[in-house]
Amino acid sequence: MTSSLSVLSGLVVVLLSYLAGSIPFAVVVSRLMGLKDPRTFGSGNPGATNVLRTGNKTAAILTLLGDMAKGLVAVCAAGYLQESQGLPDWVFPASALAVFLGHLYPLFLKFKGGKGVATALGVLLAISPWLGLATAATWLIVAYATRYSSLAALLAAVFAPLYHIFGSNVAWERNTSVTLAIFIISALLISRHGANIQRLLQGKESRIGEKKKTR
Repeated sequence: MTSSLSVLSGLVVVLLSYLAGSIPFAVVVSRLMGLKDPRTFGSGNPGATNVLRTGNKTAAILTLLGDMAKGLVAVCAAGYLQESQGLPDWVFPASALAVFLGHLYPLFLKFKGGKGVATALGVLLAISPWLGLATAATWLIVAYATRYSSLAALLAAVFAPLYHIFGSNVAWERNTSVTLAIFIISALLISRHGANIQRLLQGKESRIGEKKKTR
């Protein structure tokens, strides 16, 4: 594959990753199951935690799995195409970042998306199964102990890059771009939880399964 064609093909893969990330499973699942649009109640966030506030656990689980799957599939596909088609090395980490940005700023929802926790997990699982499982375990432990989904997400985001740095067996020179992508994803995820951090400090944050507290 010629260099210019390789670069163009890589850009197409990254664009498709963004479009995959833009699929709003919270909205799709809610409509299919006859539920209210998750953007109209609770936190207004089109994500699994807000869908759970409807009391429909099945819808919340399907949303979680859908958001996670789009990150996993997009990044795995990008990695496969990079290897099989000889695409540039930046395609894999760029696709990981693109699918996450697609969830945060989805084309199909006028660039107003969710916080990206489940999609980030899918991305991490695609990068390394043990990395994804370690991050998921961190979320589960904190969520079980505190019943705060936001706090669990924040701590998981903090630890994910550290797990990758200290647990990766890939040469650092080959791993820098992937590590950078994980740091950016973690930073963006934390930034999307600014309001949650404020409510946590004020003791006003809703716990898992509770209705949104009055601000």
